[in-house]
This record gives sequence, structure tokens and C-alpha cells, in this order.
Amino acid sequence: MAKNSKPTSQKRAREKARIDRQKEKEARRLEAKERKATASPRSGDEDPDLAGIRLGPQPRPDWLDDAEESKDSEESEEHS
Repeated sequence: MAKNSKPTSQKRAREKARIDRQKEKEARRLEAKERKATASPRSGDEDPDLAGIRLGPQPRPDWLDDAEESKDSEESEEHS
């Protein structure tokens, strides 16, 4: 025969925790939505990550030139 067991206190605690997490998530979603609505729009149409980049080959970074110079000076010292 099948038993009709009552929900245990552990199950009630799990369900309560799940409901609490759902409420916290909904509150965070509402906060994010409000923050996005009140945030000032970005100035300009340019993406800040792409600012200053132009089409075509890019100039060599200064740190690369410095590394190459130090490498050349080491090689010239070895051959002397």
C-alpha cells in the first residue's frame, strides 16, 4: 500500500528558500530596469572601446618599438 506522507519541514524550508530567491531576483531585475531607464545616454555615437581606431593598418605601439630596440642592442653586444 502507498503511504500518504505529509510534507516534511525540510521540503517546506526548500520551497520557502526557492520563493525567497525568486523574489530577490525579481527585485534585482526591477532595480536594473530602473537604473537603465534613468541612466544618461552615452555621449556621442562612438563606442568608447573603439575610440581613436581608424580603418586600415594600425600604427605600431610604442612598447613594441622599445622591445625591439633593446633586443637589437643585446644582439649587437653579443657580436662585439
